[in-house]
Order: sequence, then structure tokens, then C-alpha cells
Amino acid sequence: MQKVLSKLIELQHLDLQLNEVRARLAIFPKKTAEVEARVTAAKADVTQNKAAQLTAVKDRSKYELDVQQHKDRVRKYRDQTSQVKTNEAYKALQHEVQMAEEEIAKAEDRLLEQMVAGEEYDRRIKAAEKLLKEVEEVARVQRKIIEDDKSAAEKSLAELTAERAAIVADIPENLLDHYDRISKKHNGISLAEIRDEKCSACGMKLRPHVFQEMQRRDNEELFHCETCTRIIYLPEPAQSPASVAAAPQDDHPLQ
Repeated sequence: MQKVLSKLIELQHLDLQLNEVRARLAIFPKKTAEVEARVTAAKADVTQNKAAQLTAVKDRSKYELDVQQHKDRVRKYRDQTSQVKTNEAYKALQHEVQMAEEEIAKAEDRLLEQMVAGEEYDRRIKAAEKLLKEVEEVARVQRKIIEDDKSAAEKSLAELTAERAAIVADIPENLLDHYDRISKKHNGISLAEIRDEKCSACGMKLRPHVFQEMQRRDNEELFHCETCTRIIYLPEPAQSPASVAAAPQDDHPLQ
């Protein structure tokens, strides 16, 4: 039983590492999405400013056309003033000229506004394109880091999975099933070490006779915490310096 218990302890150690690796792998899609979202936002900023600039150019063309049309009206009315024969008709034409000139002034003001806006959009586009270039360069580096980290995590996952398969092969099926049920109940922690005669997972103190039974070298029983139901075990006793010094040493005669 001690040998199987050692395998279970080793299995839990591997499972905790596997859970950590899987958690790392689960984060990579989010990290990648965040990188791509920043690039997409920077591209959208460039696109929006270019669209606004295009609208300003179209409006400017419209106001330029308005100015020209009103100037043509002014010339037409002034040409007609030399042909009228009454004072009333002359005044009417002068009024039309005045109205057209006012429209010219308004159109020229709007045209000037669009020209200023166009210059501002030019500035914004250059700034947005510069930022996009910087964001894309950072994204390129981040993608490489993410891909390298992901590859390393996938390699670790494959290696740990292979190690787990080898360990599982030495554990009886019914005991493995028991381990899995406890693991699912306690977030992957099926076994707990006994420290100061207490379960290190929940802190429950062991009954004296249970602790004594666990200390017996010939014990073949699998013990569980009465509170959290985890499989409990005693830590391996540390080898004292005195026992290490007393251990027999191989003789190495000089050649």
C-alpha cells in the first residue's frame, strides 16, 4: 500500500502541474484577442479619419461649386444692368447681385472651414498611421512571445501527460477511480499531508489511535481525513545528520 500511496502522491503532484499548464494554455486565446483588438482599433482610427477627410473633400468641392455658381449669377445680373431701361428694374438687379454676393461670402466661409478641417484630418491621419505602425510592431513582438509561450506550454502538457500515463499504469483501477472522485470534489487535491497530527488541507486534528496506526511500518491501510475525506499520509522522515554519518561508505582504495 505504501508503494501505491507514493504513486498517488506523485500522481497528484503531476495533476497539479497539468492543471497549471492547462490554465496557462486557456489564457493564450484571450491574450491573442487583446493584441488583435489593439491592432483593429488602431486600424479603425486610421479608416475613420480617412473617411472624415474624404467627406471634407467632397464638401469642399460642393462649396467651391456654390461659390462659382453665385459668381456666375453676379456676372449675369451685372451684364443685365446695362440693358435695363427703368430705375425699378435696375434696383431689382442690384438687389439680386447683393443677394448673390452674400451667398458667395457664406459659401467661401464654409469652404474655408472645410479647408481647415481638411488640414486637421491630414494631421490626424498621419498621427493615426504612425500609431498604427507602432501598435503593429508591438503586436508582432507580442505574438511571437505568446506563440513561444504556447509552444512551451504544449510541450510541457505532452510530457506531463506521458508521465501521468506511466504512473496511472501502476495504480489499481478502483483506487484511481477513488482518487479521481475525491479530486473532482476538492478542486484537484485528493491527498493531504499530515502536519502536527493535523490534516494540512482542512486542519482537522487526527484521533490519537489513527495517528498511531499511520506510524506503523507494517500498516497497509489507506487513511482518510474524517472531515474533508481526502486521502491522508505522513511525510517521509528526514534523514538525520547522525544517520547519514553512520551509513556505511564504499571503500575506494588508491590505485
